[in-house]
Amino acid sequence: MPADRRVTRRLLAVLVGLVGLLALAAPLVPAAAADDDSTVPPPPAGEPWFGPGLDWTTDTATAYADRLGEAPSLYAQRVHYPLEGEDVGFLRQFVEQATSQGAAAVVSLEPQVALADLDAADARRLREVLADLERERDAVVLLRFAPEMNGSWVTWGQQPEQYVRAFREVAEVVHDGTERVATVWSPAYGAGYPFGEAFGEVDAAGPRAADLDLADPYGPYWPGGAAVDWVGLSLYRFGDDAASSDDPAFGDNTLPEPGELEARLDETLGYGDDAPRSSFYERFAERRDLPMLVETGALFNTEADAGPGELAIKQAWWRQVFAAVEERPAIRAISWLELTRSEAEADDDLVRWSVTEPDGVADAFRADLEAAPLDLDPVSRVIDQESSAEATAQGRDVAPGRPAGDVGAEMGWLVLCVVLLGVLYLLAGVVGRVRPQWRYEPQGSRDDRLDLFRGWIIIAVVVTHIEVGGAWSYVTLNAVGAITGAEMFVLLSGLVLGMVYAPTVRRLGEWGAAVTAWRRARKLYVTALVVVLLVPLLGLVPGVTSEAVTTFTDRGTGENGTEVAGQVYDLYPNLARLLDYPPPWYAVRQLLLLEIGPWVFNIMGLFVVLSLLVPLAMWLIRRGAWWLLLAGSWTAYAVGATTGWHPLPSQFEYVFPLLLWQLPFLHGLVIGHYRQRIVRALTTRTGVLAVGVVVVGYATFLGWLWIAHRTGIDPLVVPPETYGWLYDNAYTRVFLRPGRLLDLAVLLVVAYAVLTTCWKPVDRLVGWFWTPLGSNSLYVFVVHVFFVVAVASLAALPWLPVEDFWVGTLVHTVVVLAIWAMVRRRVLFKVIPR
Repeated sequence: MPADRRVTRRLLAVLVGLVGLLALAAPLVPAAAADDDSTVPPPPAGEPWFGPGLDWTTDTATAYADRLGEAPSLYAQRVHYPLEGEDVGFLRQFVEQATSQGAAAVVSLEPQVALADLDAADARRLREVLADLERERDAVVLLRFAPEMNGSWVTWGQQPEQYVRAFREVAEVVHDGTERVATVWSPAYGAGYPFGEAFGEVDAAGPRAADLDLADPYGPYWPGGAAVDWVGLSLYRFGDDAASSDDPAFGDNTLPEPGELEARLDETLGYGDDAPRSSFYERFAERRDLPMLVETGALFNTEADAGPGELAIKQAWWRQVFAAVEERPAIRAISWLELTRSEAEADDDLVRWSVTEPDGVADAFRADLEAAPLDLDPVSRVIDQESSAEATAQGRDVAPGRPAGDVGAEMGWLVLCVVLLGVLYLLAGVVGRVRPQWRYEPQGSRDDRLDLFRGWIIIAVVVTHIEVGGAWSYVTLNAVGAITGAEMFVLLSGLVLGMVYAPTVRRLGEWGAAVTAWRRARKLYVTALVVVLLVPLLGLVPGVTSEAVTTFTDRGTGENGTEVAGQVYDLYPNLARLLDYPPPWYAVRQLLLLEIGPWVFNIMGLFVVLSLLVPLAMWLIRRGAWWLLLAGSWTAYAVGATTGWHPLPSQFEYVFPLLLWQLPFLHGLVIGHYRQRIVRALTTRTGVLAVGVVVVGYATFLGWLWIAHRTGIDPLVVPPETYGWLYDNAYTRVFLRPGRLLDLAVLLVVAYAVLTTCWKPVDRLVGWFWTPLGSNSLYVFVVHVFFVVAVASLAALPWLPVEDFWVGTLVHTVVVLAIWAMVRRRVLFKVIPR
């Protein structure tokens, strides 16, 4: 059998095998994950989850976490049931916000029809939504069906037989199709039962039971142990209410009595007699060994004229709640009402329940919260990767509210760079004629021009990631405005691999070359895993801070382009879960898929994926099907640019989208393989003229637009707003918009022309420095992560003013020289890919 046919069959066999493995893994991996998390394990005894019930129409999980100073471990919300119309979207949005921080979602289902009218179809619809959220976001849900069912103030209240039937039906259906949804049976505190008009009685949606057991406000509503995973109790303090006073006064600002909450939990407060009775806690939490959810909050009437201050009332109550946790280990979750609204119990006065505002209350609460025995760690996988990764994609979108055409200085720098490239191209032609002895002469198998150019690009990347000001960063961030550096790094990486692949095939055969490429991808992947894990470990060393790269502060803009304080995103949200035994699958999966990692290193994931594609891409190129490869590349680019689809969950996807960034890499492979033919075509008289027309014409066009924009002259052939429109739609970063791609091609051509005709003086001046860095650019990229951490640690020292321009310049100089010295000394060359 011919060698080419054997290689083809092997490659096809590998591809079929990979597809087969993915097909097998698709059903198996989620099943394994579900086995690990087949129940909703409560937090440790004495360390309950804590979180708010928010007004989700005006508040958000992010805003609450900002006010609290940290993310809570649960969020609560009430949802209409059965799910109709917008209810599904409302439920999904709530759970998505909760899971963005890894918090449990406490969902209270409030029946909107009579209990008798609820059926299994309603429960199945609910199960479908919850199962989707569980699968998509690893959501942990505490499902409170028709809470406070023993009350007279809810339409589903005091109908024990219908309630028990409906609860069991929901529990059976939901348990049958989900793994991480726990049902919660949650009545209201029983003193005053059956309550009546004094407690705000409403018309029931079904017939209330006429023969209520007035001595037992809980038992008749118990659905049975098979249906209940958690129990709960509503313990709101409305002031001196019927549960705490012989003369109830709802809505008054009064201080809680010492031991008031404890008396409720003992079931001794507000019943009006001394008859012995078992408490709710004893009967349903302690004896049945079920975790307990407490919903609570302390009222402050903002319209009352008298009474103690808000801080005194709320602090007295939350301290009683925290004390109860230590004495009653079955309390495993606390939901605090966190909103301001009119309350019927307070004659429709405006009541504030919140403990995160105003500032005085919030400061005191945060102080007591630090000492409280609460668990604020994430309950499940933190789904904040997309927002945190997207935050690192700086400058990719137009600033919200910025007027069209108001592009500031960045477009000006970009135009200047393109004009300078046009001038350099013309000068290179002149130098080639006047000083032919300066031309590049090949010295071996490597192309030193390419290595020198890559060295310049990789240093630009390093300096950009070391976020201190100085001469180096001024050049890389401003003067080199035509590209960001990363796209040229990707293009040149593909170009180098395209150059060396054919010689590797001649030496090892096509299958051997493919195996070599995949081994390289494996080494890149292992290196990425090591760096991802090593960076946070370095942060544990005294004096070292890794937060500069393990978190990212969104440098976003507000209305009209004004700067605002950015959200800080944790790029390692589930790192601590890897220390669990056994570690949960979602945390392991995030590590293996490179969903976590330092932001300065996330492009490594892109290189891993692209390296896996090299053998197949080169197989097409070597058979003359480069046009097919590039057609597919441009199709993928069009799909990514128009849909924003991210096929992989890795962190790099939201900063360097695969469908977009494969374009320069695959073009680099084609250019590298056909470089000699391309060079011969471009160095003919026709080729030089054609390139000159494109480069100089492009530079002239942008230069004229800039002049027209600055002077107000009508640009004649194009509308006046074209200048701003071009920046907004063709040159913003990361998305590799058409203008950036054109700049990429122009820079590559001009760099080749300059380094070819002016090689000897350029090499003598900077070749000693840039060429070794370029020939080991991947090594430099890996090493630079630790220098970024080192500089961030130095920046934390009060006596080192790195914000000073010249100090920043010195820091950059020391770093690049240190990296250059490591390259020359071949430090760690055997363990880090070059």
